Amino acid sequence: MGLVTYFTMCQRIQLRNSFEVRAVCHYGLHMAHLQRVFFRPRFMTSSCARQRSAISVRSKPTVHTGAVFLRRNSHVPSSTSLAVQSPGTAEPTSATHYTPPKAGLVASLPQSWIPYAELIRLDKPTGTYYLFFPCAFSTLLAAPMASSTPLQVFGTMGLFFTGALIMRGAGCTINDLWDRNLDPHVERTKHRPIARRAVSPRKAVVFTGIQLLVGLGVLLQFPTPCLWYGIPSLLLVTTYPLAKRITYYPQVLLGLTFSWGAIMGFPALGIDFVSNHAALEAAVALYSSCVAWTILYDMIYAHMDIKDDVAAGIKSIALRHEHNTKTVLSALATVQVALLAVAGVSAGAGPVFFIGSCGSVILSLGIMIWRVQLKNVQNCWWWFKNGCLLTGGGITLGMLFDYMAYTTGLYEKDTKAHKIVTGKAL
Repeated sequence: MGLVTYFTMCQRIQLRNSFEVRAVCHYGLHMAHLQRVFFRPRFMTSSCARQRSAISVRSKPTVHTGAVFLRRNSHVPSSTSLAVQSPGTAEPTSATHYTPPKAGLVASLPQSWIPYAELIRLDKPTGTYYLFFPCAFSTLLAAPMASSTPLQVFGTMGLFFTGALIMRGAGCTINDLWDRNLDPHVERTKHRPIARRAVSPRKAVVFTGIQLLVGLGVLLQFPTPCLWYGIPSLLLVTTYPLAKRITYYPQVLLGLTFSWGAIMGFPALGIDFVSNHAALEAAVALYSSCVAWTILYDMIYAHMDIKDDVAAGIKSIALRHEHNTKTVLSALATVQVALLAVAGVSAGAGPVFFIGSCGSVILSLGIMIWRVQLKNVQNCWWWFKNGCLLTGGGITLGMLFDYMAYTTGLYEKDTKAHKIVTGKAL
């Protein structure tokens, strides 16, 4: 009778072990409950215990959520294991941690420089392009009025690009200082250097001062009037981050800031606004056109953060006009093209400008507004990044070809030919 009881118990234990392995693989955390309810042996021989231990060890690699079974065999306290496995208290996955750049210019810098390179968005040059394009527009539009040589024009544009790179970096640093308590709550910005505490606010302030001094050095390379026209823009640079806290239209202030270069090209080539009213009219119209353009593209950019902005209490034009965004974008595009044409008329631009610059704006903005998917973050970023080159590059090329037509005497030849034809007709 004893042998029968022994073999019966062994069969029951083997059956139980087999069931435990299957339960761990398929049901994880429910295993503890199954053990308590169905299987409570009063004794176990040493040979059966070794068999059970071997089965338990073999089952470990298959366990990823069934921590309770392993805890009971390794004598880990219940509260500890449950705390580790609970989804609410689990450690963040690697996707939530900051990952240093592994390729590109920033990745090649010394380790201690990388946070500062990221602070000025050196790995994301689109903002620099947006700041540079208005400078290029005004320089190329003013060049025929000032009778500037190609060397003067391209040298001036080179200085403007250097200044745009530096001042954009300073603006980003100032923005991140203001937003250091907001950025950690926004998915796209939570890994910025100040937000993740890779750069302290004190060091960021010092870094901003250095950038502003370098920017001042670049500004001093221009004619003296540029100094007086350029300094007021610093007030806009420092106050823009505050606008998103008090108004749904911070993009307007951003447009006033980023478009400042649309004024600077005229005095940079020696044109005096006081004595040249046509240049003043052209500069005002061009500046207003660039403001409309800035609001347009930043409205698309703001749609990337629209959910996080609601949670963080940040205001933007995208939130205010979430349900009629494309209507607003179309209106802004119309205003931009109209004011750009007014600037060309005031500056005496030729047909190449109106066909190349104005025509390319109509085409590029029309396609962008039609195709952009405002609910798709990646699609908004694609149009923000590439729309800069499509629209800004199209305007620049149109103005450049118009300037080349002027310098090569193409417009003069056309004027003479027109006069000859008109004279014969009379």
